[in-house]
Amino acid sequence: MRVLLFHGYMLRGTGSNIYTANLARALAHLGHQVHLLCQDRQVRIEGVEIHNPDIHGLLPVYVKDPYEGFEVKAFPELSDPELDRYLDANVSAVRRLADAVGRFDAALAGHLITGPAVLARAEIGDFAAKVHGSALEYTVKPHPRFLPYAEEGMRAASCVLVGSRHTAESLWTALPNVADLPDKTRLGPPGVDTEAFRPRVLSRGGVPGAALGFSPAAGGPLDGGRGEKQDAAPRRAPLPTPPAGEASRVVFVGKLIVSKGVDLLIAAWPLVKQRNPEAALQIAGYGAYEGGLRRLLAALDRGDLDEAREVAGLGWALEGGSAEPLSILSAFLDDPPEGYADAARSMAGSVELVGRLEHDEVAELLPGAEALVMPSTFPEAFGMVAAEAAACGVLPVSAGHSGMREVSRQLAAALPDEVAGLVSFPVGPGAVEAIADHLNRWLALPEGERSAARERLVETARRLWSWEGVARGVMAASAGRRGELPAPE
Repeated sequence: MRVLLFHGYMLRGTGSNIYTANLARALAHLGHQVHLLCQDRQVRIEGVEIHNPDIHGLLPVYVKDPYEGFEVKAFPELSDPELDRYLDANVSAVRRLADAVGRFDAALAGHLITGPAVLARAEIGDFAAKVHGSALEYTVKPHPRFLPYAEEGMRAASCVLVGSRHTAESLWTALPNVADLPDKTRLGPPGVDTEAFRPRVLSRGGVPGAALGFSPAAGGPLDGGRGEKQDAAPRRAPLPTPPAGEASRVVFVGKLIVSKGVDLLIAAWPLVKQRNPEAALQIAGYGAYEGGLRRLLAALDRGDLDEAREVAGLGWALEGGSAEPLSILSAFLDDPPEGYADAARSMAGSVELVGRLEHDEVAELLPGAEALVMPSTFPEAFGMVAAEAAACGVLPVSAGHSGMREVSRQLAAALPDEVAGLVSFPVGPGAVEAIADHLNRWLALPEGERSAARERLVETARRLWSWEGVARGVMAASAGRRGELPAPE
């Protein structure tokens, strides 16, 4: 079948980019003829034709970051003529492609705006829409100017895919004028590349061998979301795993922006380090809040809680916004546990900001870790990194809300009681202490209990989140076969 995917952005780095690259690959693997419209000029995906609409050099985004070769503006910064030109350019590109290749049998538009409106105006026939969350939460909800574009796309879509019940409810609340929207909303979570995200190849005794009963898969993983299947080239050597009895590694992977809650993890780290002197924390990512996080780290390394409180008080200003304090961090630092300043000084040198990693590098980072923390304070459409960590046999400790809670709920159901409660923590007063408590309890478990829990994490991730299953769901959604897909519950 001939399939159209409209994305409009890159195919590396963020969750929606990785989703699109892997979905395209899975659809091609299933034998479909895939045409992908995006703005990434470096990607090649086997079996997929990639097209780059000419958007006149102006790239509208939901969260502002630099992209080489483009003038980048957040959607609210666009003038009406700029927005119209952007829409018209993409609509024209879709129409030209349809004229060249013929009718599409299935189509998917990514993001609430403006992909669905583009496919509606291009009049290509039935299509599905995938709401990732960023366009909804960062653009449409806070800026009503964009509601008409969202409503236009949602009315035209035959099916709307969301990663979680939370995203569905947020979408329905934001667009009450689209009367049939709840009826045509279905669950369509992202997938995990279980060839790339898999446990470290060690036997239960720590000797090289088959990992948790799984043999290395044939072929290679996606190369950092760039979509090149590495069948000919050997996979790069994995990142080293700390020897048994030495460093227990905890990781964070995501954008370094305030809403990802990285400051909560950093503040919790002295409490973890105090109980686990050999533990190490790696923070992988990039973003506008990196300078603020480095300032917080430096203050804690010195045991300077007054400076740390100043960072918490500035909050969003350190990301480029107006000064707005970080309430959870401020509350913790205003009344820290006894001896916290000394514990903070003792963590010096145990935290590393490793910078931006491509997707294949994340697949190398995770298997050597004991735990991953996903402390977002802002709604997430799906806990993608948590699912990938689980596929590697790494305990994901996630904020207990939005799409992350749904991932945690499904993982917890498969875990023994002593571990099930560690995969999620409430965001609010006490979140810093909760992160530390969950990590300390996990690291204190006997190795046999952790090993059994790791097996269940891997099995659950493989069962629930395969890319070919995601691709089949997209095909059903684009054909309007909503009965084949679960409703958000």
